[in-house]
Amino acid sequence: MPKEQHKPFSLSLKAIVLNQERRCLLLRRSGTSKNNPGKWEFPGGKMDHGETFDETLKREVREETGLEIRLLRPVDTAMSSLSNCHVVYLFMLAETEPGEVRLSTEHDRYHWADAREMESVDLAAQFRAVARQCTSFMAP
Repeated sequence: MPKEQHKPFSLSLKAIVLNQERRCLLLRRSGTSKNNPGKWEFPGGKMDHGETFDETLKREVREETGLEIRLLRPVDTAMSSLSNCHVVYLFMLAETEPGEVRLSTEHDRYHWADAREMESVDLAAQFRAVARQCTSFMAP
């Protein structure tokens, strides 16, 4: 059996965060990032031991952006393979109230994208299919 199949799996939760104007929050990975430097992505990250999905996403979005979110529902899944593991992504739809975005060092820019921009932004490959679905959530 090829070694590729024996890599461990990791679960990463990502939030599709919409603001009052129905724009979607995207974060750009810093240029020094080990994975996908300079690519845009949705906020989120890995679960800590003992956390629920909701707790993980609220914590990750707060750590990466300073924003508080309200989770609405699961949206989709995706998968990618890194050098040390396979990553399974679970995407959840969320809303946030107006607030100032304060980026962590993981990211160097943020953007509230409208539906037209979701197709053209330079997203990491594993997030492109989900981004296409976002336009249906962004309609008023």
